[in-house]
Amino acid sequence: MLTKKEQRLRRARQTRIRIATQGVARLTVTRTNLHIYASVISGEGGKVLASASTAEAEVRKALGTVGKGGNVAAAQIIGKRVAEKAKAAGVEKVAFDRSGFAYHGRVKALADAAREAGLQF
Repeated sequence: MLTKKEQRLRRARQTRIRIATQGVARLTVTRTNLHIYASVISGEGGKVLASASTAEAEVRKALGTVGKGGNVAAAQIIGKRVAEKAKAAGVEKVAFDRSGFAYHGRVKALADAAREAGLQF
């Protein structure tokens, strides 16, 4: 039997194989209980073009008290922030890599906010 984490990593590996054949930049999302992280990685896979997370001091200040980085509102802020940084770096189109997480809740909120801010995927 695979553990829950091993199942998620297996799903993530399959997605990354598919994305690698496309050769476009990818928007990766990682979530923990306290924080959510998003990065735009180049098509070759070796360079981070833009990143944002709730662990950043500016974002924590905007969210208010400690422990507010693990909710949908925080994910929306991070989605918008990473999209703005990616557009500043010259990236308009990305492939969405949800790292094996289910597409609902915080992951979906981040994706929707990034789309609204101008990223295409």
